[in-house]
Amino acid sequence: MRASLSQSLNATRKRVLLACAAMVMTMPQVWGADDYVLGVMDKVTIRVAEWQTAEGTIRDWSSVAGVYTVGPSGALSLPFLGEVPAAGRPTSAIAEDIGSGLEILFGLKNRPSASVELAEFRPIFVSGDVEKPGEYPFTPKLTLSKAMTLAGGLRRTDGRFGRDLISAKGEVSVDMAQKGRLLARRARLQAEIANQDVITPPKELKDFPDAKTLLESEAALMDSRKKRLALQLEALDNLKKLLSSEIVSLQKKTESQTRQLELAREDLNKVEDLAERGLALSARKLASEQRASDIESTLLDIDTSSLRAKQDISRADQDEITLRNDRSAQLAQELQDTEDEIDKVNLQIATNKGLVSEALEQSVDASRFDPNIQGANLSYAIVREVKGQFKEVEAEENTLLQPGDQVKVKAELLAQ
Repeated sequence: MRASLSQSLNATRKRVLLACAAMVMTMPQVWGADDYVLGVMDKVTIRVAEWQTAEGTIRDWSSVAGVYTVGPSGALSLPFLGEVPAAGRPTSAIAEDIGSGLEILFGLKNRPSASVELAEFRPIFVSGDVEKPGEYPFTPKLTLSKAMTLAGGLRRTDGRFGRDLISAKGEVSVDMAQKGRLLARRARLQAEIANQDVITPPKELKDFPDAKTLLESEAALMDSRKKRLALQLEALDNLKKLLSSEIVSLQKKTESQTRQLELAREDLNKVEDLAERGLALSARKLASEQRASDIESTLLDIDTSSLRAKQDISRADQDEITLRNDRSAQLAQELQDTEDEIDKVNLQIATNKGLVSEALEQSVDASRFDPNIQGANLSYAIVREVKGQFKEVEAEENTLLQPGDQVKVKAELLAQ
């Protein structure tokens, strides 16, 4: 008897579920503005009562009554009726399904009166730059700004990240100033190597506020170095001119002494001839020989001086070559060192900018520590389920939320 009754109830239950499913398929998908449609995680309170005409009493279906939650499948799991579709439907339609289902299932003469009341809205979720991101209960007329209040407002820190921001920004400023000086120095060295009179401003220096001052300073240095080199070269050139003049003078002396030597030798030959014939004294012969010897010695001294002057000219030429080569080598080494310093400062800038970005991400209230920061630029977005699909839309503080919304808060610091 019990088995037969159980089979009958199961068969009837299947017919009820099929009837409920058919009702869902034929229901309109767009509800009126005043109808709230349920969603997953909504909680409802169900009460069922049946008027019994014969007895004139009301029967309370306490076994069906209670608080139920819309499950992940979008249905309410009820005694006798099983899974009743609920997501996307108003409470009135669900109440009608429950009454009809019980009437059909138990073959009742009168349809039970079912009431479905919303007990608790599905929660909202707040994420992003808030103090306490997480899940929060929904209440009617809940705005985005109120949801921010529930989440504790904007995320705050103990100040460490704000101070890190200031420190990192200071390091970036120092590094950028150093980079500007290095770029100007490199441009000056390139101009010196190319033997140009004017420094060509590099493109990288265009956005630097003190670029003009830096280039003027480097131009003054280049002019000073060029003048010093010119003075050194001029001194060497003057020395060579002086030595050349000395050589010319020595050549003239050589010519004069050569003529004197020729005369002295002629006189000596005459004296020797007279001495052989006994017509000249030996003292005169000795004097002539001495005179010729002195002139020869003078010629040797002149030749030595001339040779020394030529060596000094050769040495001055070598000094000029060495001076120019040393300058070229010095410029090349300075340029290489400058390039290395630029690479190093670029790495430091990148590192410190990374620290700035990290501090910005960690501290939306860094304006308390840095007067150059105006505050936080807040942007809001809501992820909302629309017709079974999740869409992200921009929002404002006074935007009204709906149950199940996910509020995304993003704060970016604004520098002056």
